[in-house]
Amino acid sequence: MAKKILVTGGAGFVGSHLCKRLLDEGNEVVCLDNLQTCSKENINELSSNPNFTFVLHDVTIPFWTRVDEIYNLACPASPIHYQFNPVKTTKTSVMGAINMLDLARDNNARILQSSTSEIYGDPMIHPQPESYWGNVNTIGIRSCYDEGKRCAETLFFDYNRQFNTKIRVIRIFNTYGPKMAENDGRVVSNFIMQALKNEDITIFGTGDQTRSFQYIDDLIDGMIKMMNNDRDFIGPVNIGNPNEFTMKELAELILKLIPESKSKIIFKDLPQDDPKQRKPVIDLAKEKLNWEPKIKLEDGLKKTIEYFREKIKK
Repeated sequence: MAKKILVTGGAGFVGSHLCKRLLDEGNEVVCLDNLQTCSKENINELSSNPNFTFVLHDVTIPFWTRVDEIYNLACPASPIHYQFNPVKTTKTSVMGAINMLDLARDNNARILQSSTSEIYGDPMIHPQPESYWGNVNTIGIRSCYDEGKRCAETLFFDYNRQFNTKIRVIRIFNTYGPKMAENDGRVVSNFIMQALKNEDITIFGTGDQTRSFQYIDDLIDGMIKMMNNDRDFIGPVNIGNPNEFTMKELAELILKLIPESKSKIIFKDLPQDDPKQRKPVIDLAKEKLNWEPKIKLEDGLKKTIEYFREKIKK
């Protein structure tokens, strides 16, 4: 049965992919975005669909519509963007969560919070299970995002306990794919753009720090499975790829996939509070959602490189 679904941050990298999938499944989709860190170009292909509506709006301001489900994705997600206006970043996470939770409560709608692996901070436990409470610097330059997302999780669970709001909470680990912003400062887009432009590939630190990368299609599958699970499983649940790579391995793989590149790898100082390791435990997602990632890093990178090639041509 078709539903009316609100996606906040719907014009962003993840949001635009989610809007398309929800429309393909026959739903009516309202995409809410202030376009601060993304381009409307991401949703151009959706604008002709009669079931798609774009609303220019900031989630820190209350919003009303009749809705069956809400996916709350609104928040800058890359360090360059969320550190540019840190007070606004925290407001987006906290006030945005309150406004969307109020909307869900008033509609008796189900709401999914896109939380983040950043709530684990620079982890003292590796890999990271959902039971780990994290190691976050509350006054560091990343804390506007980390603590904002942690507070949003608190609000979701308190609304569930106090008002019986129907919540779902996922913790997203590093995700990449087409429609990433080329200037967002995330490692996959950085390395690909540098390699395609024959610029030095910049690794911060020794290159031994690790991340686990999931392709966007795997994430969207996990999000929709979490929203639609009828086992009253509310989370939080890790959605990520447990295959772990060092930054140096990632840079070398991208250079292998762009053989014409003349780029060289260089090293710079590691930014403050940058996590040394990041890898999800996904046993809960396997058990509760029958979900695990399917797309290998090399296959996903090929599609992402092709997207950025076309971007540069245009």
